[in-house]
Amino acid sequence: MSTLNVQGISLSYETHGDPEAPPVLLVSGLGGVGASWGTQIARFTEKYHVILPDQRGTGRTTRALDGHTTRQLAADMASLVEELVVGPVHVVGASTGGAIAQYMALEHPRLVRSLTLSSTFARFDAFTRREFEVRRRLAAEWDRRDLLSAYALFLFGPRYAREHPEAVVEWIDRAAALPAHPDDRRIGLARIDMIAAHDTFARLREIAQPTLVLCGEHNFCTPLPLSEELVRGIPDATLIVFEDAGELIELEQPVRFFTEVSGFIDGLRDPARG
Repeated sequence: MSTLNVQGISLSYETHGDPEAPPVLLVSGLGGVGASWGTQIARFTEKYHVILPDQRGTGRTTRALDGHTTRQLAADMASLVEELVVGPVHVVGASTGGAIAQYMALEHPRLVRSLTLSSTFARFDAFTRREFEVRRRLAAEWDRRDLLSAYALFLFGPRYAREHPEAVVEWIDRAAALPAHPDDRRIGLARIDMIAAHDTFARLREIAQPTLVLCGEHNFCTPLPLSEELVRGIPDATLIVFEDAGELIELEQPVRFFTEVSGFIDGLRDPARG
């Protein structure tokens, strides 16, 4: 684990794989911790130079109480890419990470080679807003393990939860075991407010990078209509739907997820890298 002082914080990150390989920035979801990519880290490492950050307020990065906007987190990620001199990068963003990735493409375009937007959104709709109003109340009142157990109902598809109950419990146990910090609840609420405020809808047409959009058919956290809206707005974006999957498609269908993303990345010809 390494750190860089950028944007007023100490940003913690890991790098994996061959530095000469195409660079891939993996931007995680609401929890913000790079390790949440699980087995995808090893898969991407076999083919790419992987940059794996902990976002502002999470993991080993400074537990800042300010700066919780998707635009600011995009600036954090862009500063990391610049400091490491690895851009332009293929940005793979899951959920919250996909919202951050949109601002990277919009406001730091020279650093972004392509976008993969997984289980994400340009803005909340009525359903998602009601969902996160409930989730915010739970986050304000419940202890960590009970909260994660409730979150699992939103994040895993019904068939996966039925057929792999032990994997769902393992996910809850692993997340519950992460080191606690006195400001975790306050930061968690700020991050929910952050994604509820995210809105790039009016600017989607400005995204010029090749874009792949992925979503589970039974995603109850950031449902399929939100991904369809992204594809309608981003020029030439492609949508792939994962049947019988929920929000965490990278965990539920790991082989297919990597196959789709790596196929997309490898299909792009970058004259600067050969």
